[in-house]
Parts: sequence; structure tokens; C-alpha cells
Amino acid sequence: MRLTALPYTLHLRSAFNVATYSRTTTPIVVVRLEHEGVIGYGEASLPPYLGETQESVLAFLQALQIEKFDNPFELEEILLYVDHTAQGNTAAKAAIDIALHDMVGKIMNRPCHELWGISAAQTPLSTFTIGLGSLDDVRAKAQEAIHIPVLKVKLGSPEVIEHDKAIIQALRETTPASFTVDANQGWQTKEVALEMIEWLSKYNVLFVEQPLHKDALEDTAWIYERSPLPLYADESCKRLTDMRSLLDVFHGVNIKLMKSTGLREAYAMIHAARALGLEVLLGCMTETSCAISAASQLAPLARYADLDGALLISNDCFEGTIIRDGSIRVSKKPGIGATPTTEALSWLS
Repeated sequence: MRLTALPYTLHLRSAFNVATYSRTTTPIVVVRLEHEGVIGYGEASLPPYLGETQESVLAFLQALQIEKFDNPFELEEILLYVDHTAQGNTAAKAAIDIALHDMVGKIMNRPCHELWGISAAQTPLSTFTIGLGSLDDVRAKAQEAIHIPVLKVKLGSPEVIEHDKAIIQALRETTPASFTVDANQGWQTKEVALEMIEWLSKYNVLFVEQPLHKDALEDTAWIYERSPLPLYADESCKRLTDMRSLLDVFHGVNIKLMKSTGLREAYAMIHAARALGLEVLLGCMTETSCAISAASQLAPLARYADLDGALLISNDCFEGTIIRDGSIRVSKKPGIGATPTTEALSWLS
């Protein structure tokens, strides 16, 4: 197999504001894996909190000896080799995993979800994200998304929780949508977080993600015992080995390909979550339709989905799974169902 990796910068349609940072771009690395004329595509998306950069991803990929493998169906062996090459680097590993699954699906002439025996008919709705901002900003974004049934609202304002409450009230006056709330570790104490969650329970909120710092599991467990709304782990849940520590702390987990090292481990995490009695939210970073199409192959196994990453950017270099008014239309093309745009083909070849 032959590996090619190229850096690319995603431009957001508007500033992406969360409790811990604001940005207008996201660096990614696009991976092209070729074997006997079949090409698989993958992607590493690199938001700041993952701690990876285009330089670190390219260095990791250049250190791999993928060419020593001549059978792409040896996924277990190949991906164990990739995982054990170095600690961390989860997005870089995900790029290889996605490209490899894409290749295998193309060789089999089947979309990946069919290879797992998954019916795309059971796919949940996707949320659409409303980032932190002024009340006028969030109202305008909600109005633009007026036909989307479920909105993901970023809270955890660094100023005071009154601003968080004002955001919810402004949105509720603007849209009939249900809300999911993501505090992104922004609430400073368990008492403040519980106060907010109790208040949110009156505003058609389905669940709350990551109310406290990722390592504050004891305080989160205190909230768990008292919360009127389900709690979902995001930053606290990266890989399969994290799952058991989240019992009696969260009601569910947000599984993302860039955290889990890709589809293979995400699939295992979904089944582990079910076995442990945890609900599943399938999430994403700011990504192209390459990684979104890959994640959508697993979406029917999740209770909730947050796969709007490609909708937030203005320069998507792939076409694939379509998300319209929250409805996820999983591509039926072989592999992950994503193809480079005509413009992208010129620099990916």
C-alpha cells in the first residue's frame, strides 16, 4: 500500500465559539491510501484541544511503514501496528483507519455500514450547532436553522451563568427546536453546574454534555446523582479504555472518530457503551464530508448524532453523506461514501 498525506485548512462560515476558545479555521490533513489501483480517503481534523497539529500528523504518518502491508483486509494487524507506533496521535490514526475502511468497502463494492450489517434506515437526526456569542448572533443562527428539529447549544460562558440563561431564553423565543447543551467543561463548580442543569430542564433540553472539567469525575458523579437531565461525556471519553471509569458519572458518551482513532475503535466503543448501559451520541469535529461520511456509517447504532461538521465550513473538498434539515442521508456508495470534489482531485492525485 502507498500512503500520501496533504495538509489543508478548513474555513468556517462563522467564528466557532465555545467555552475554552474561539476560531475561524480548522487545520486538517487529508490521507490517500492506494492499493492495486483502489484508493481510500481519510482525514485528520485538528481542533486545538486535541493537541495535534498538521506538523505532528505528517511526522507521525511519515514514520509509518504502511508499504510493508500488502493485504488491506488485515485491518486488525494494520491498525494495531499504527496504534502502537506512538502514544496519542488519535486524529492521525483515525485518518489511516478511515482510509483503510474506505478502501476495503470499495474492494467489496459495499458501503461500510453494510459490511457491519447496519441498516441505514435507522439513522437518527443530526443536531446543528449554535456556538457561544451575543444574543443577536445566536438568534440569527437559530433563525437560519429554523427547520432543524434539534439544536446543539454551546454554553459555559466565561463571564456569568446569567449569559448562558439569556442565550437559552433568546433561542427558545426564536425556535421550537429541542436543545442539547454542551458546556465544554465551562462551568466552574458542581453547584453552579447543577443549578444550570435544573434550570435547563424547564426548556426542552434533551441532555447536557461535559458540565465540568474532564478530570473532575468525582464532582460530576455528585451532579449525576442529582441531575434531572442526562449527562454525556465528551472530553472525559476518548477511547475504549475510558469507558468503565464513566459508570455512575455519566448517562452517555460522545464518541468521535478523531478521539477514538477511527471507525474500528468507535464501533467497539458503541457496543461497550451498550453493554455498560451507557447511551451513545455520535459526534464530530469541524470536518469535511470525508470524515462525516465515515462517521455516518455508524450513526444508525447511536441514539443521538451530532454530525454537522461539514455544514459549518465553506470549503468542503469532499462530497458524501448529505445532512439536510437534520436528516442524515447516508451515502450508498462503496466504502465511506465520500469522493473528492473536482477541484480537490487536482491536488490529491
